[in-house]
Amino acid sequence: MQSIPSSTPTVSLTPPPRRSGKRTRRVRGIIFLKDVAALGFTAFGGPQAHLAMMFRLLVDKRRYISMAELLELQALCALLPGPTSTQTITVIGFRLGGPNLAYLTLLVWMIPSVTLMTLAALTLSHLDPVRVTALVQFVQPVAVGFVAFSAYRIAEKVIHTKTAVALMVTAAMMAYFFQLPWMLPLLLLAGGAVTTVRYRKHAIIQEKKPLQVEWANFVLWLGILVGAAVLGHYTRLLPVRLFENFYRNGSLVFGGGQVLAPLLYAEFVEFKHYLTGPEFLSGLGLVQAMPGPNFSIAAYIGALAMRPAGGPATQVMGALVGTAGIFLPGTFLIFFVIRFWGRLRQYRVVQASLEGVNAVSAGLVCAATFLLYHPLPDKTLALPFHLGPIDTLPVNPLLVGTTFLLLLSEKVPSVFIVGVALLAGAFIR
Repeated sequence: MQSIPSSTPTVSLTPPPRRSGKRTRRVRGIIFLKDVAALGFTAFGGPQAHLAMMFRLLVDKRRYISMAELLELQALCALLPGPTSTQTITVIGFRLGGPNLAYLTLLVWMIPSVTLMTLAALTLSHLDPVRVTALVQFVQPVAVGFVAFSAYRIAEKVIHTKTAVALMVTAAMMAYFFQLPWMLPLLLLAGGAVTTVRYRKHAIIQEKKPLQVEWANFVLWLGILVGAAVLGHYTRLLPVRLFENFYRNGSLVFGGGQVLAPLLYAEFVEFKHYLTGPEFLSGLGLVQAMPGPNFSIAAYIGALAMRPAGGPATQVMGALVGTAGIFLPGTFLIFFVIRFWGRLRQYRVVQASLEGVNAVSAGLVCAATFLLYHPLPDKTLALPFHLGPIDTLPVNPLLVGTTFLLLLSEKVPSVFIVGVALLAGAFIR
């Protein structure tokens, strides 16, 4: 039987390709921001622990980028001043969705810690640092477990030659014994230099895109640095001077929050007397107990520095000024570098150097596992029975090992592990 052609046009349920691409990118961007928010609330323990959490969620689970790409971006950020983990997660957002998603990523990542540190400054007289420390007492060894697992998985992914093994071990030993702010970028550069001699093993890219450097973000960074200094000098307005102080420190600090803290103490406590030594140390202890970037201590200092100028609203303005000043320099600089990094890495010498950079990065994570473990306060768990002379178990190794094994099983979400540790801290004294 001959079919009769229908006069009704066929309706496709599939959106047009271009719209579909936009919708897919939008949905992916929303999912990514939700993941960033989850990290912002659960990433305790500083930059190396943040890297471990990013590896677990953004690489293993979501596969936004590969392990090699994450290490490459982290190493690139470590060579620049500013908060390394913040720059790393921001530039991942840039890779996935351009500048708009990158700025949203920055906001979502830092809002939890900045909000908590601002509230800490506003309620300083009512806040008990001892209770806060007790709340996160089990989170700290759990964070070490995350770093240990990250070290294992990173080494598994990027260490393939004897040279890489040697670089990893050397970097771990140097970082462990010489805890200096300039050691990290020096080791990364040295590791890259060692493996550049193998550049002939990499294929030549015949049609290289010309290297073009866009200077807009560098000019913006430098212009604000100079402009804020001049404006603060002539206006003498406290918010402007605060912004300049934080922006200058954020532009010059390599090595993360541990290096930033003594600089901020010297400027805001000893020189300008915006807050007392005990107040600063309380904030420093609190920020170690908070998730997210340690640079959020700028919100705490900014809020306390604005106390003479008014009430809570003025203090909140001080927190926002401090936050903007400390985070913007590193953001501008990584946006400047990342725009030409993709073309720079076309060259064989740069490609060859990445093997050494990745090996050194693996060694730094290994060293961080031990450096983060040593300051943990000793805790013991009483056994209900005796095993000869053994009647207690050390809590910290138990938690580190359990966290490592849970992550190795790949069946327990990171958020659940951190949540259980927080609950334990709330009920166990």
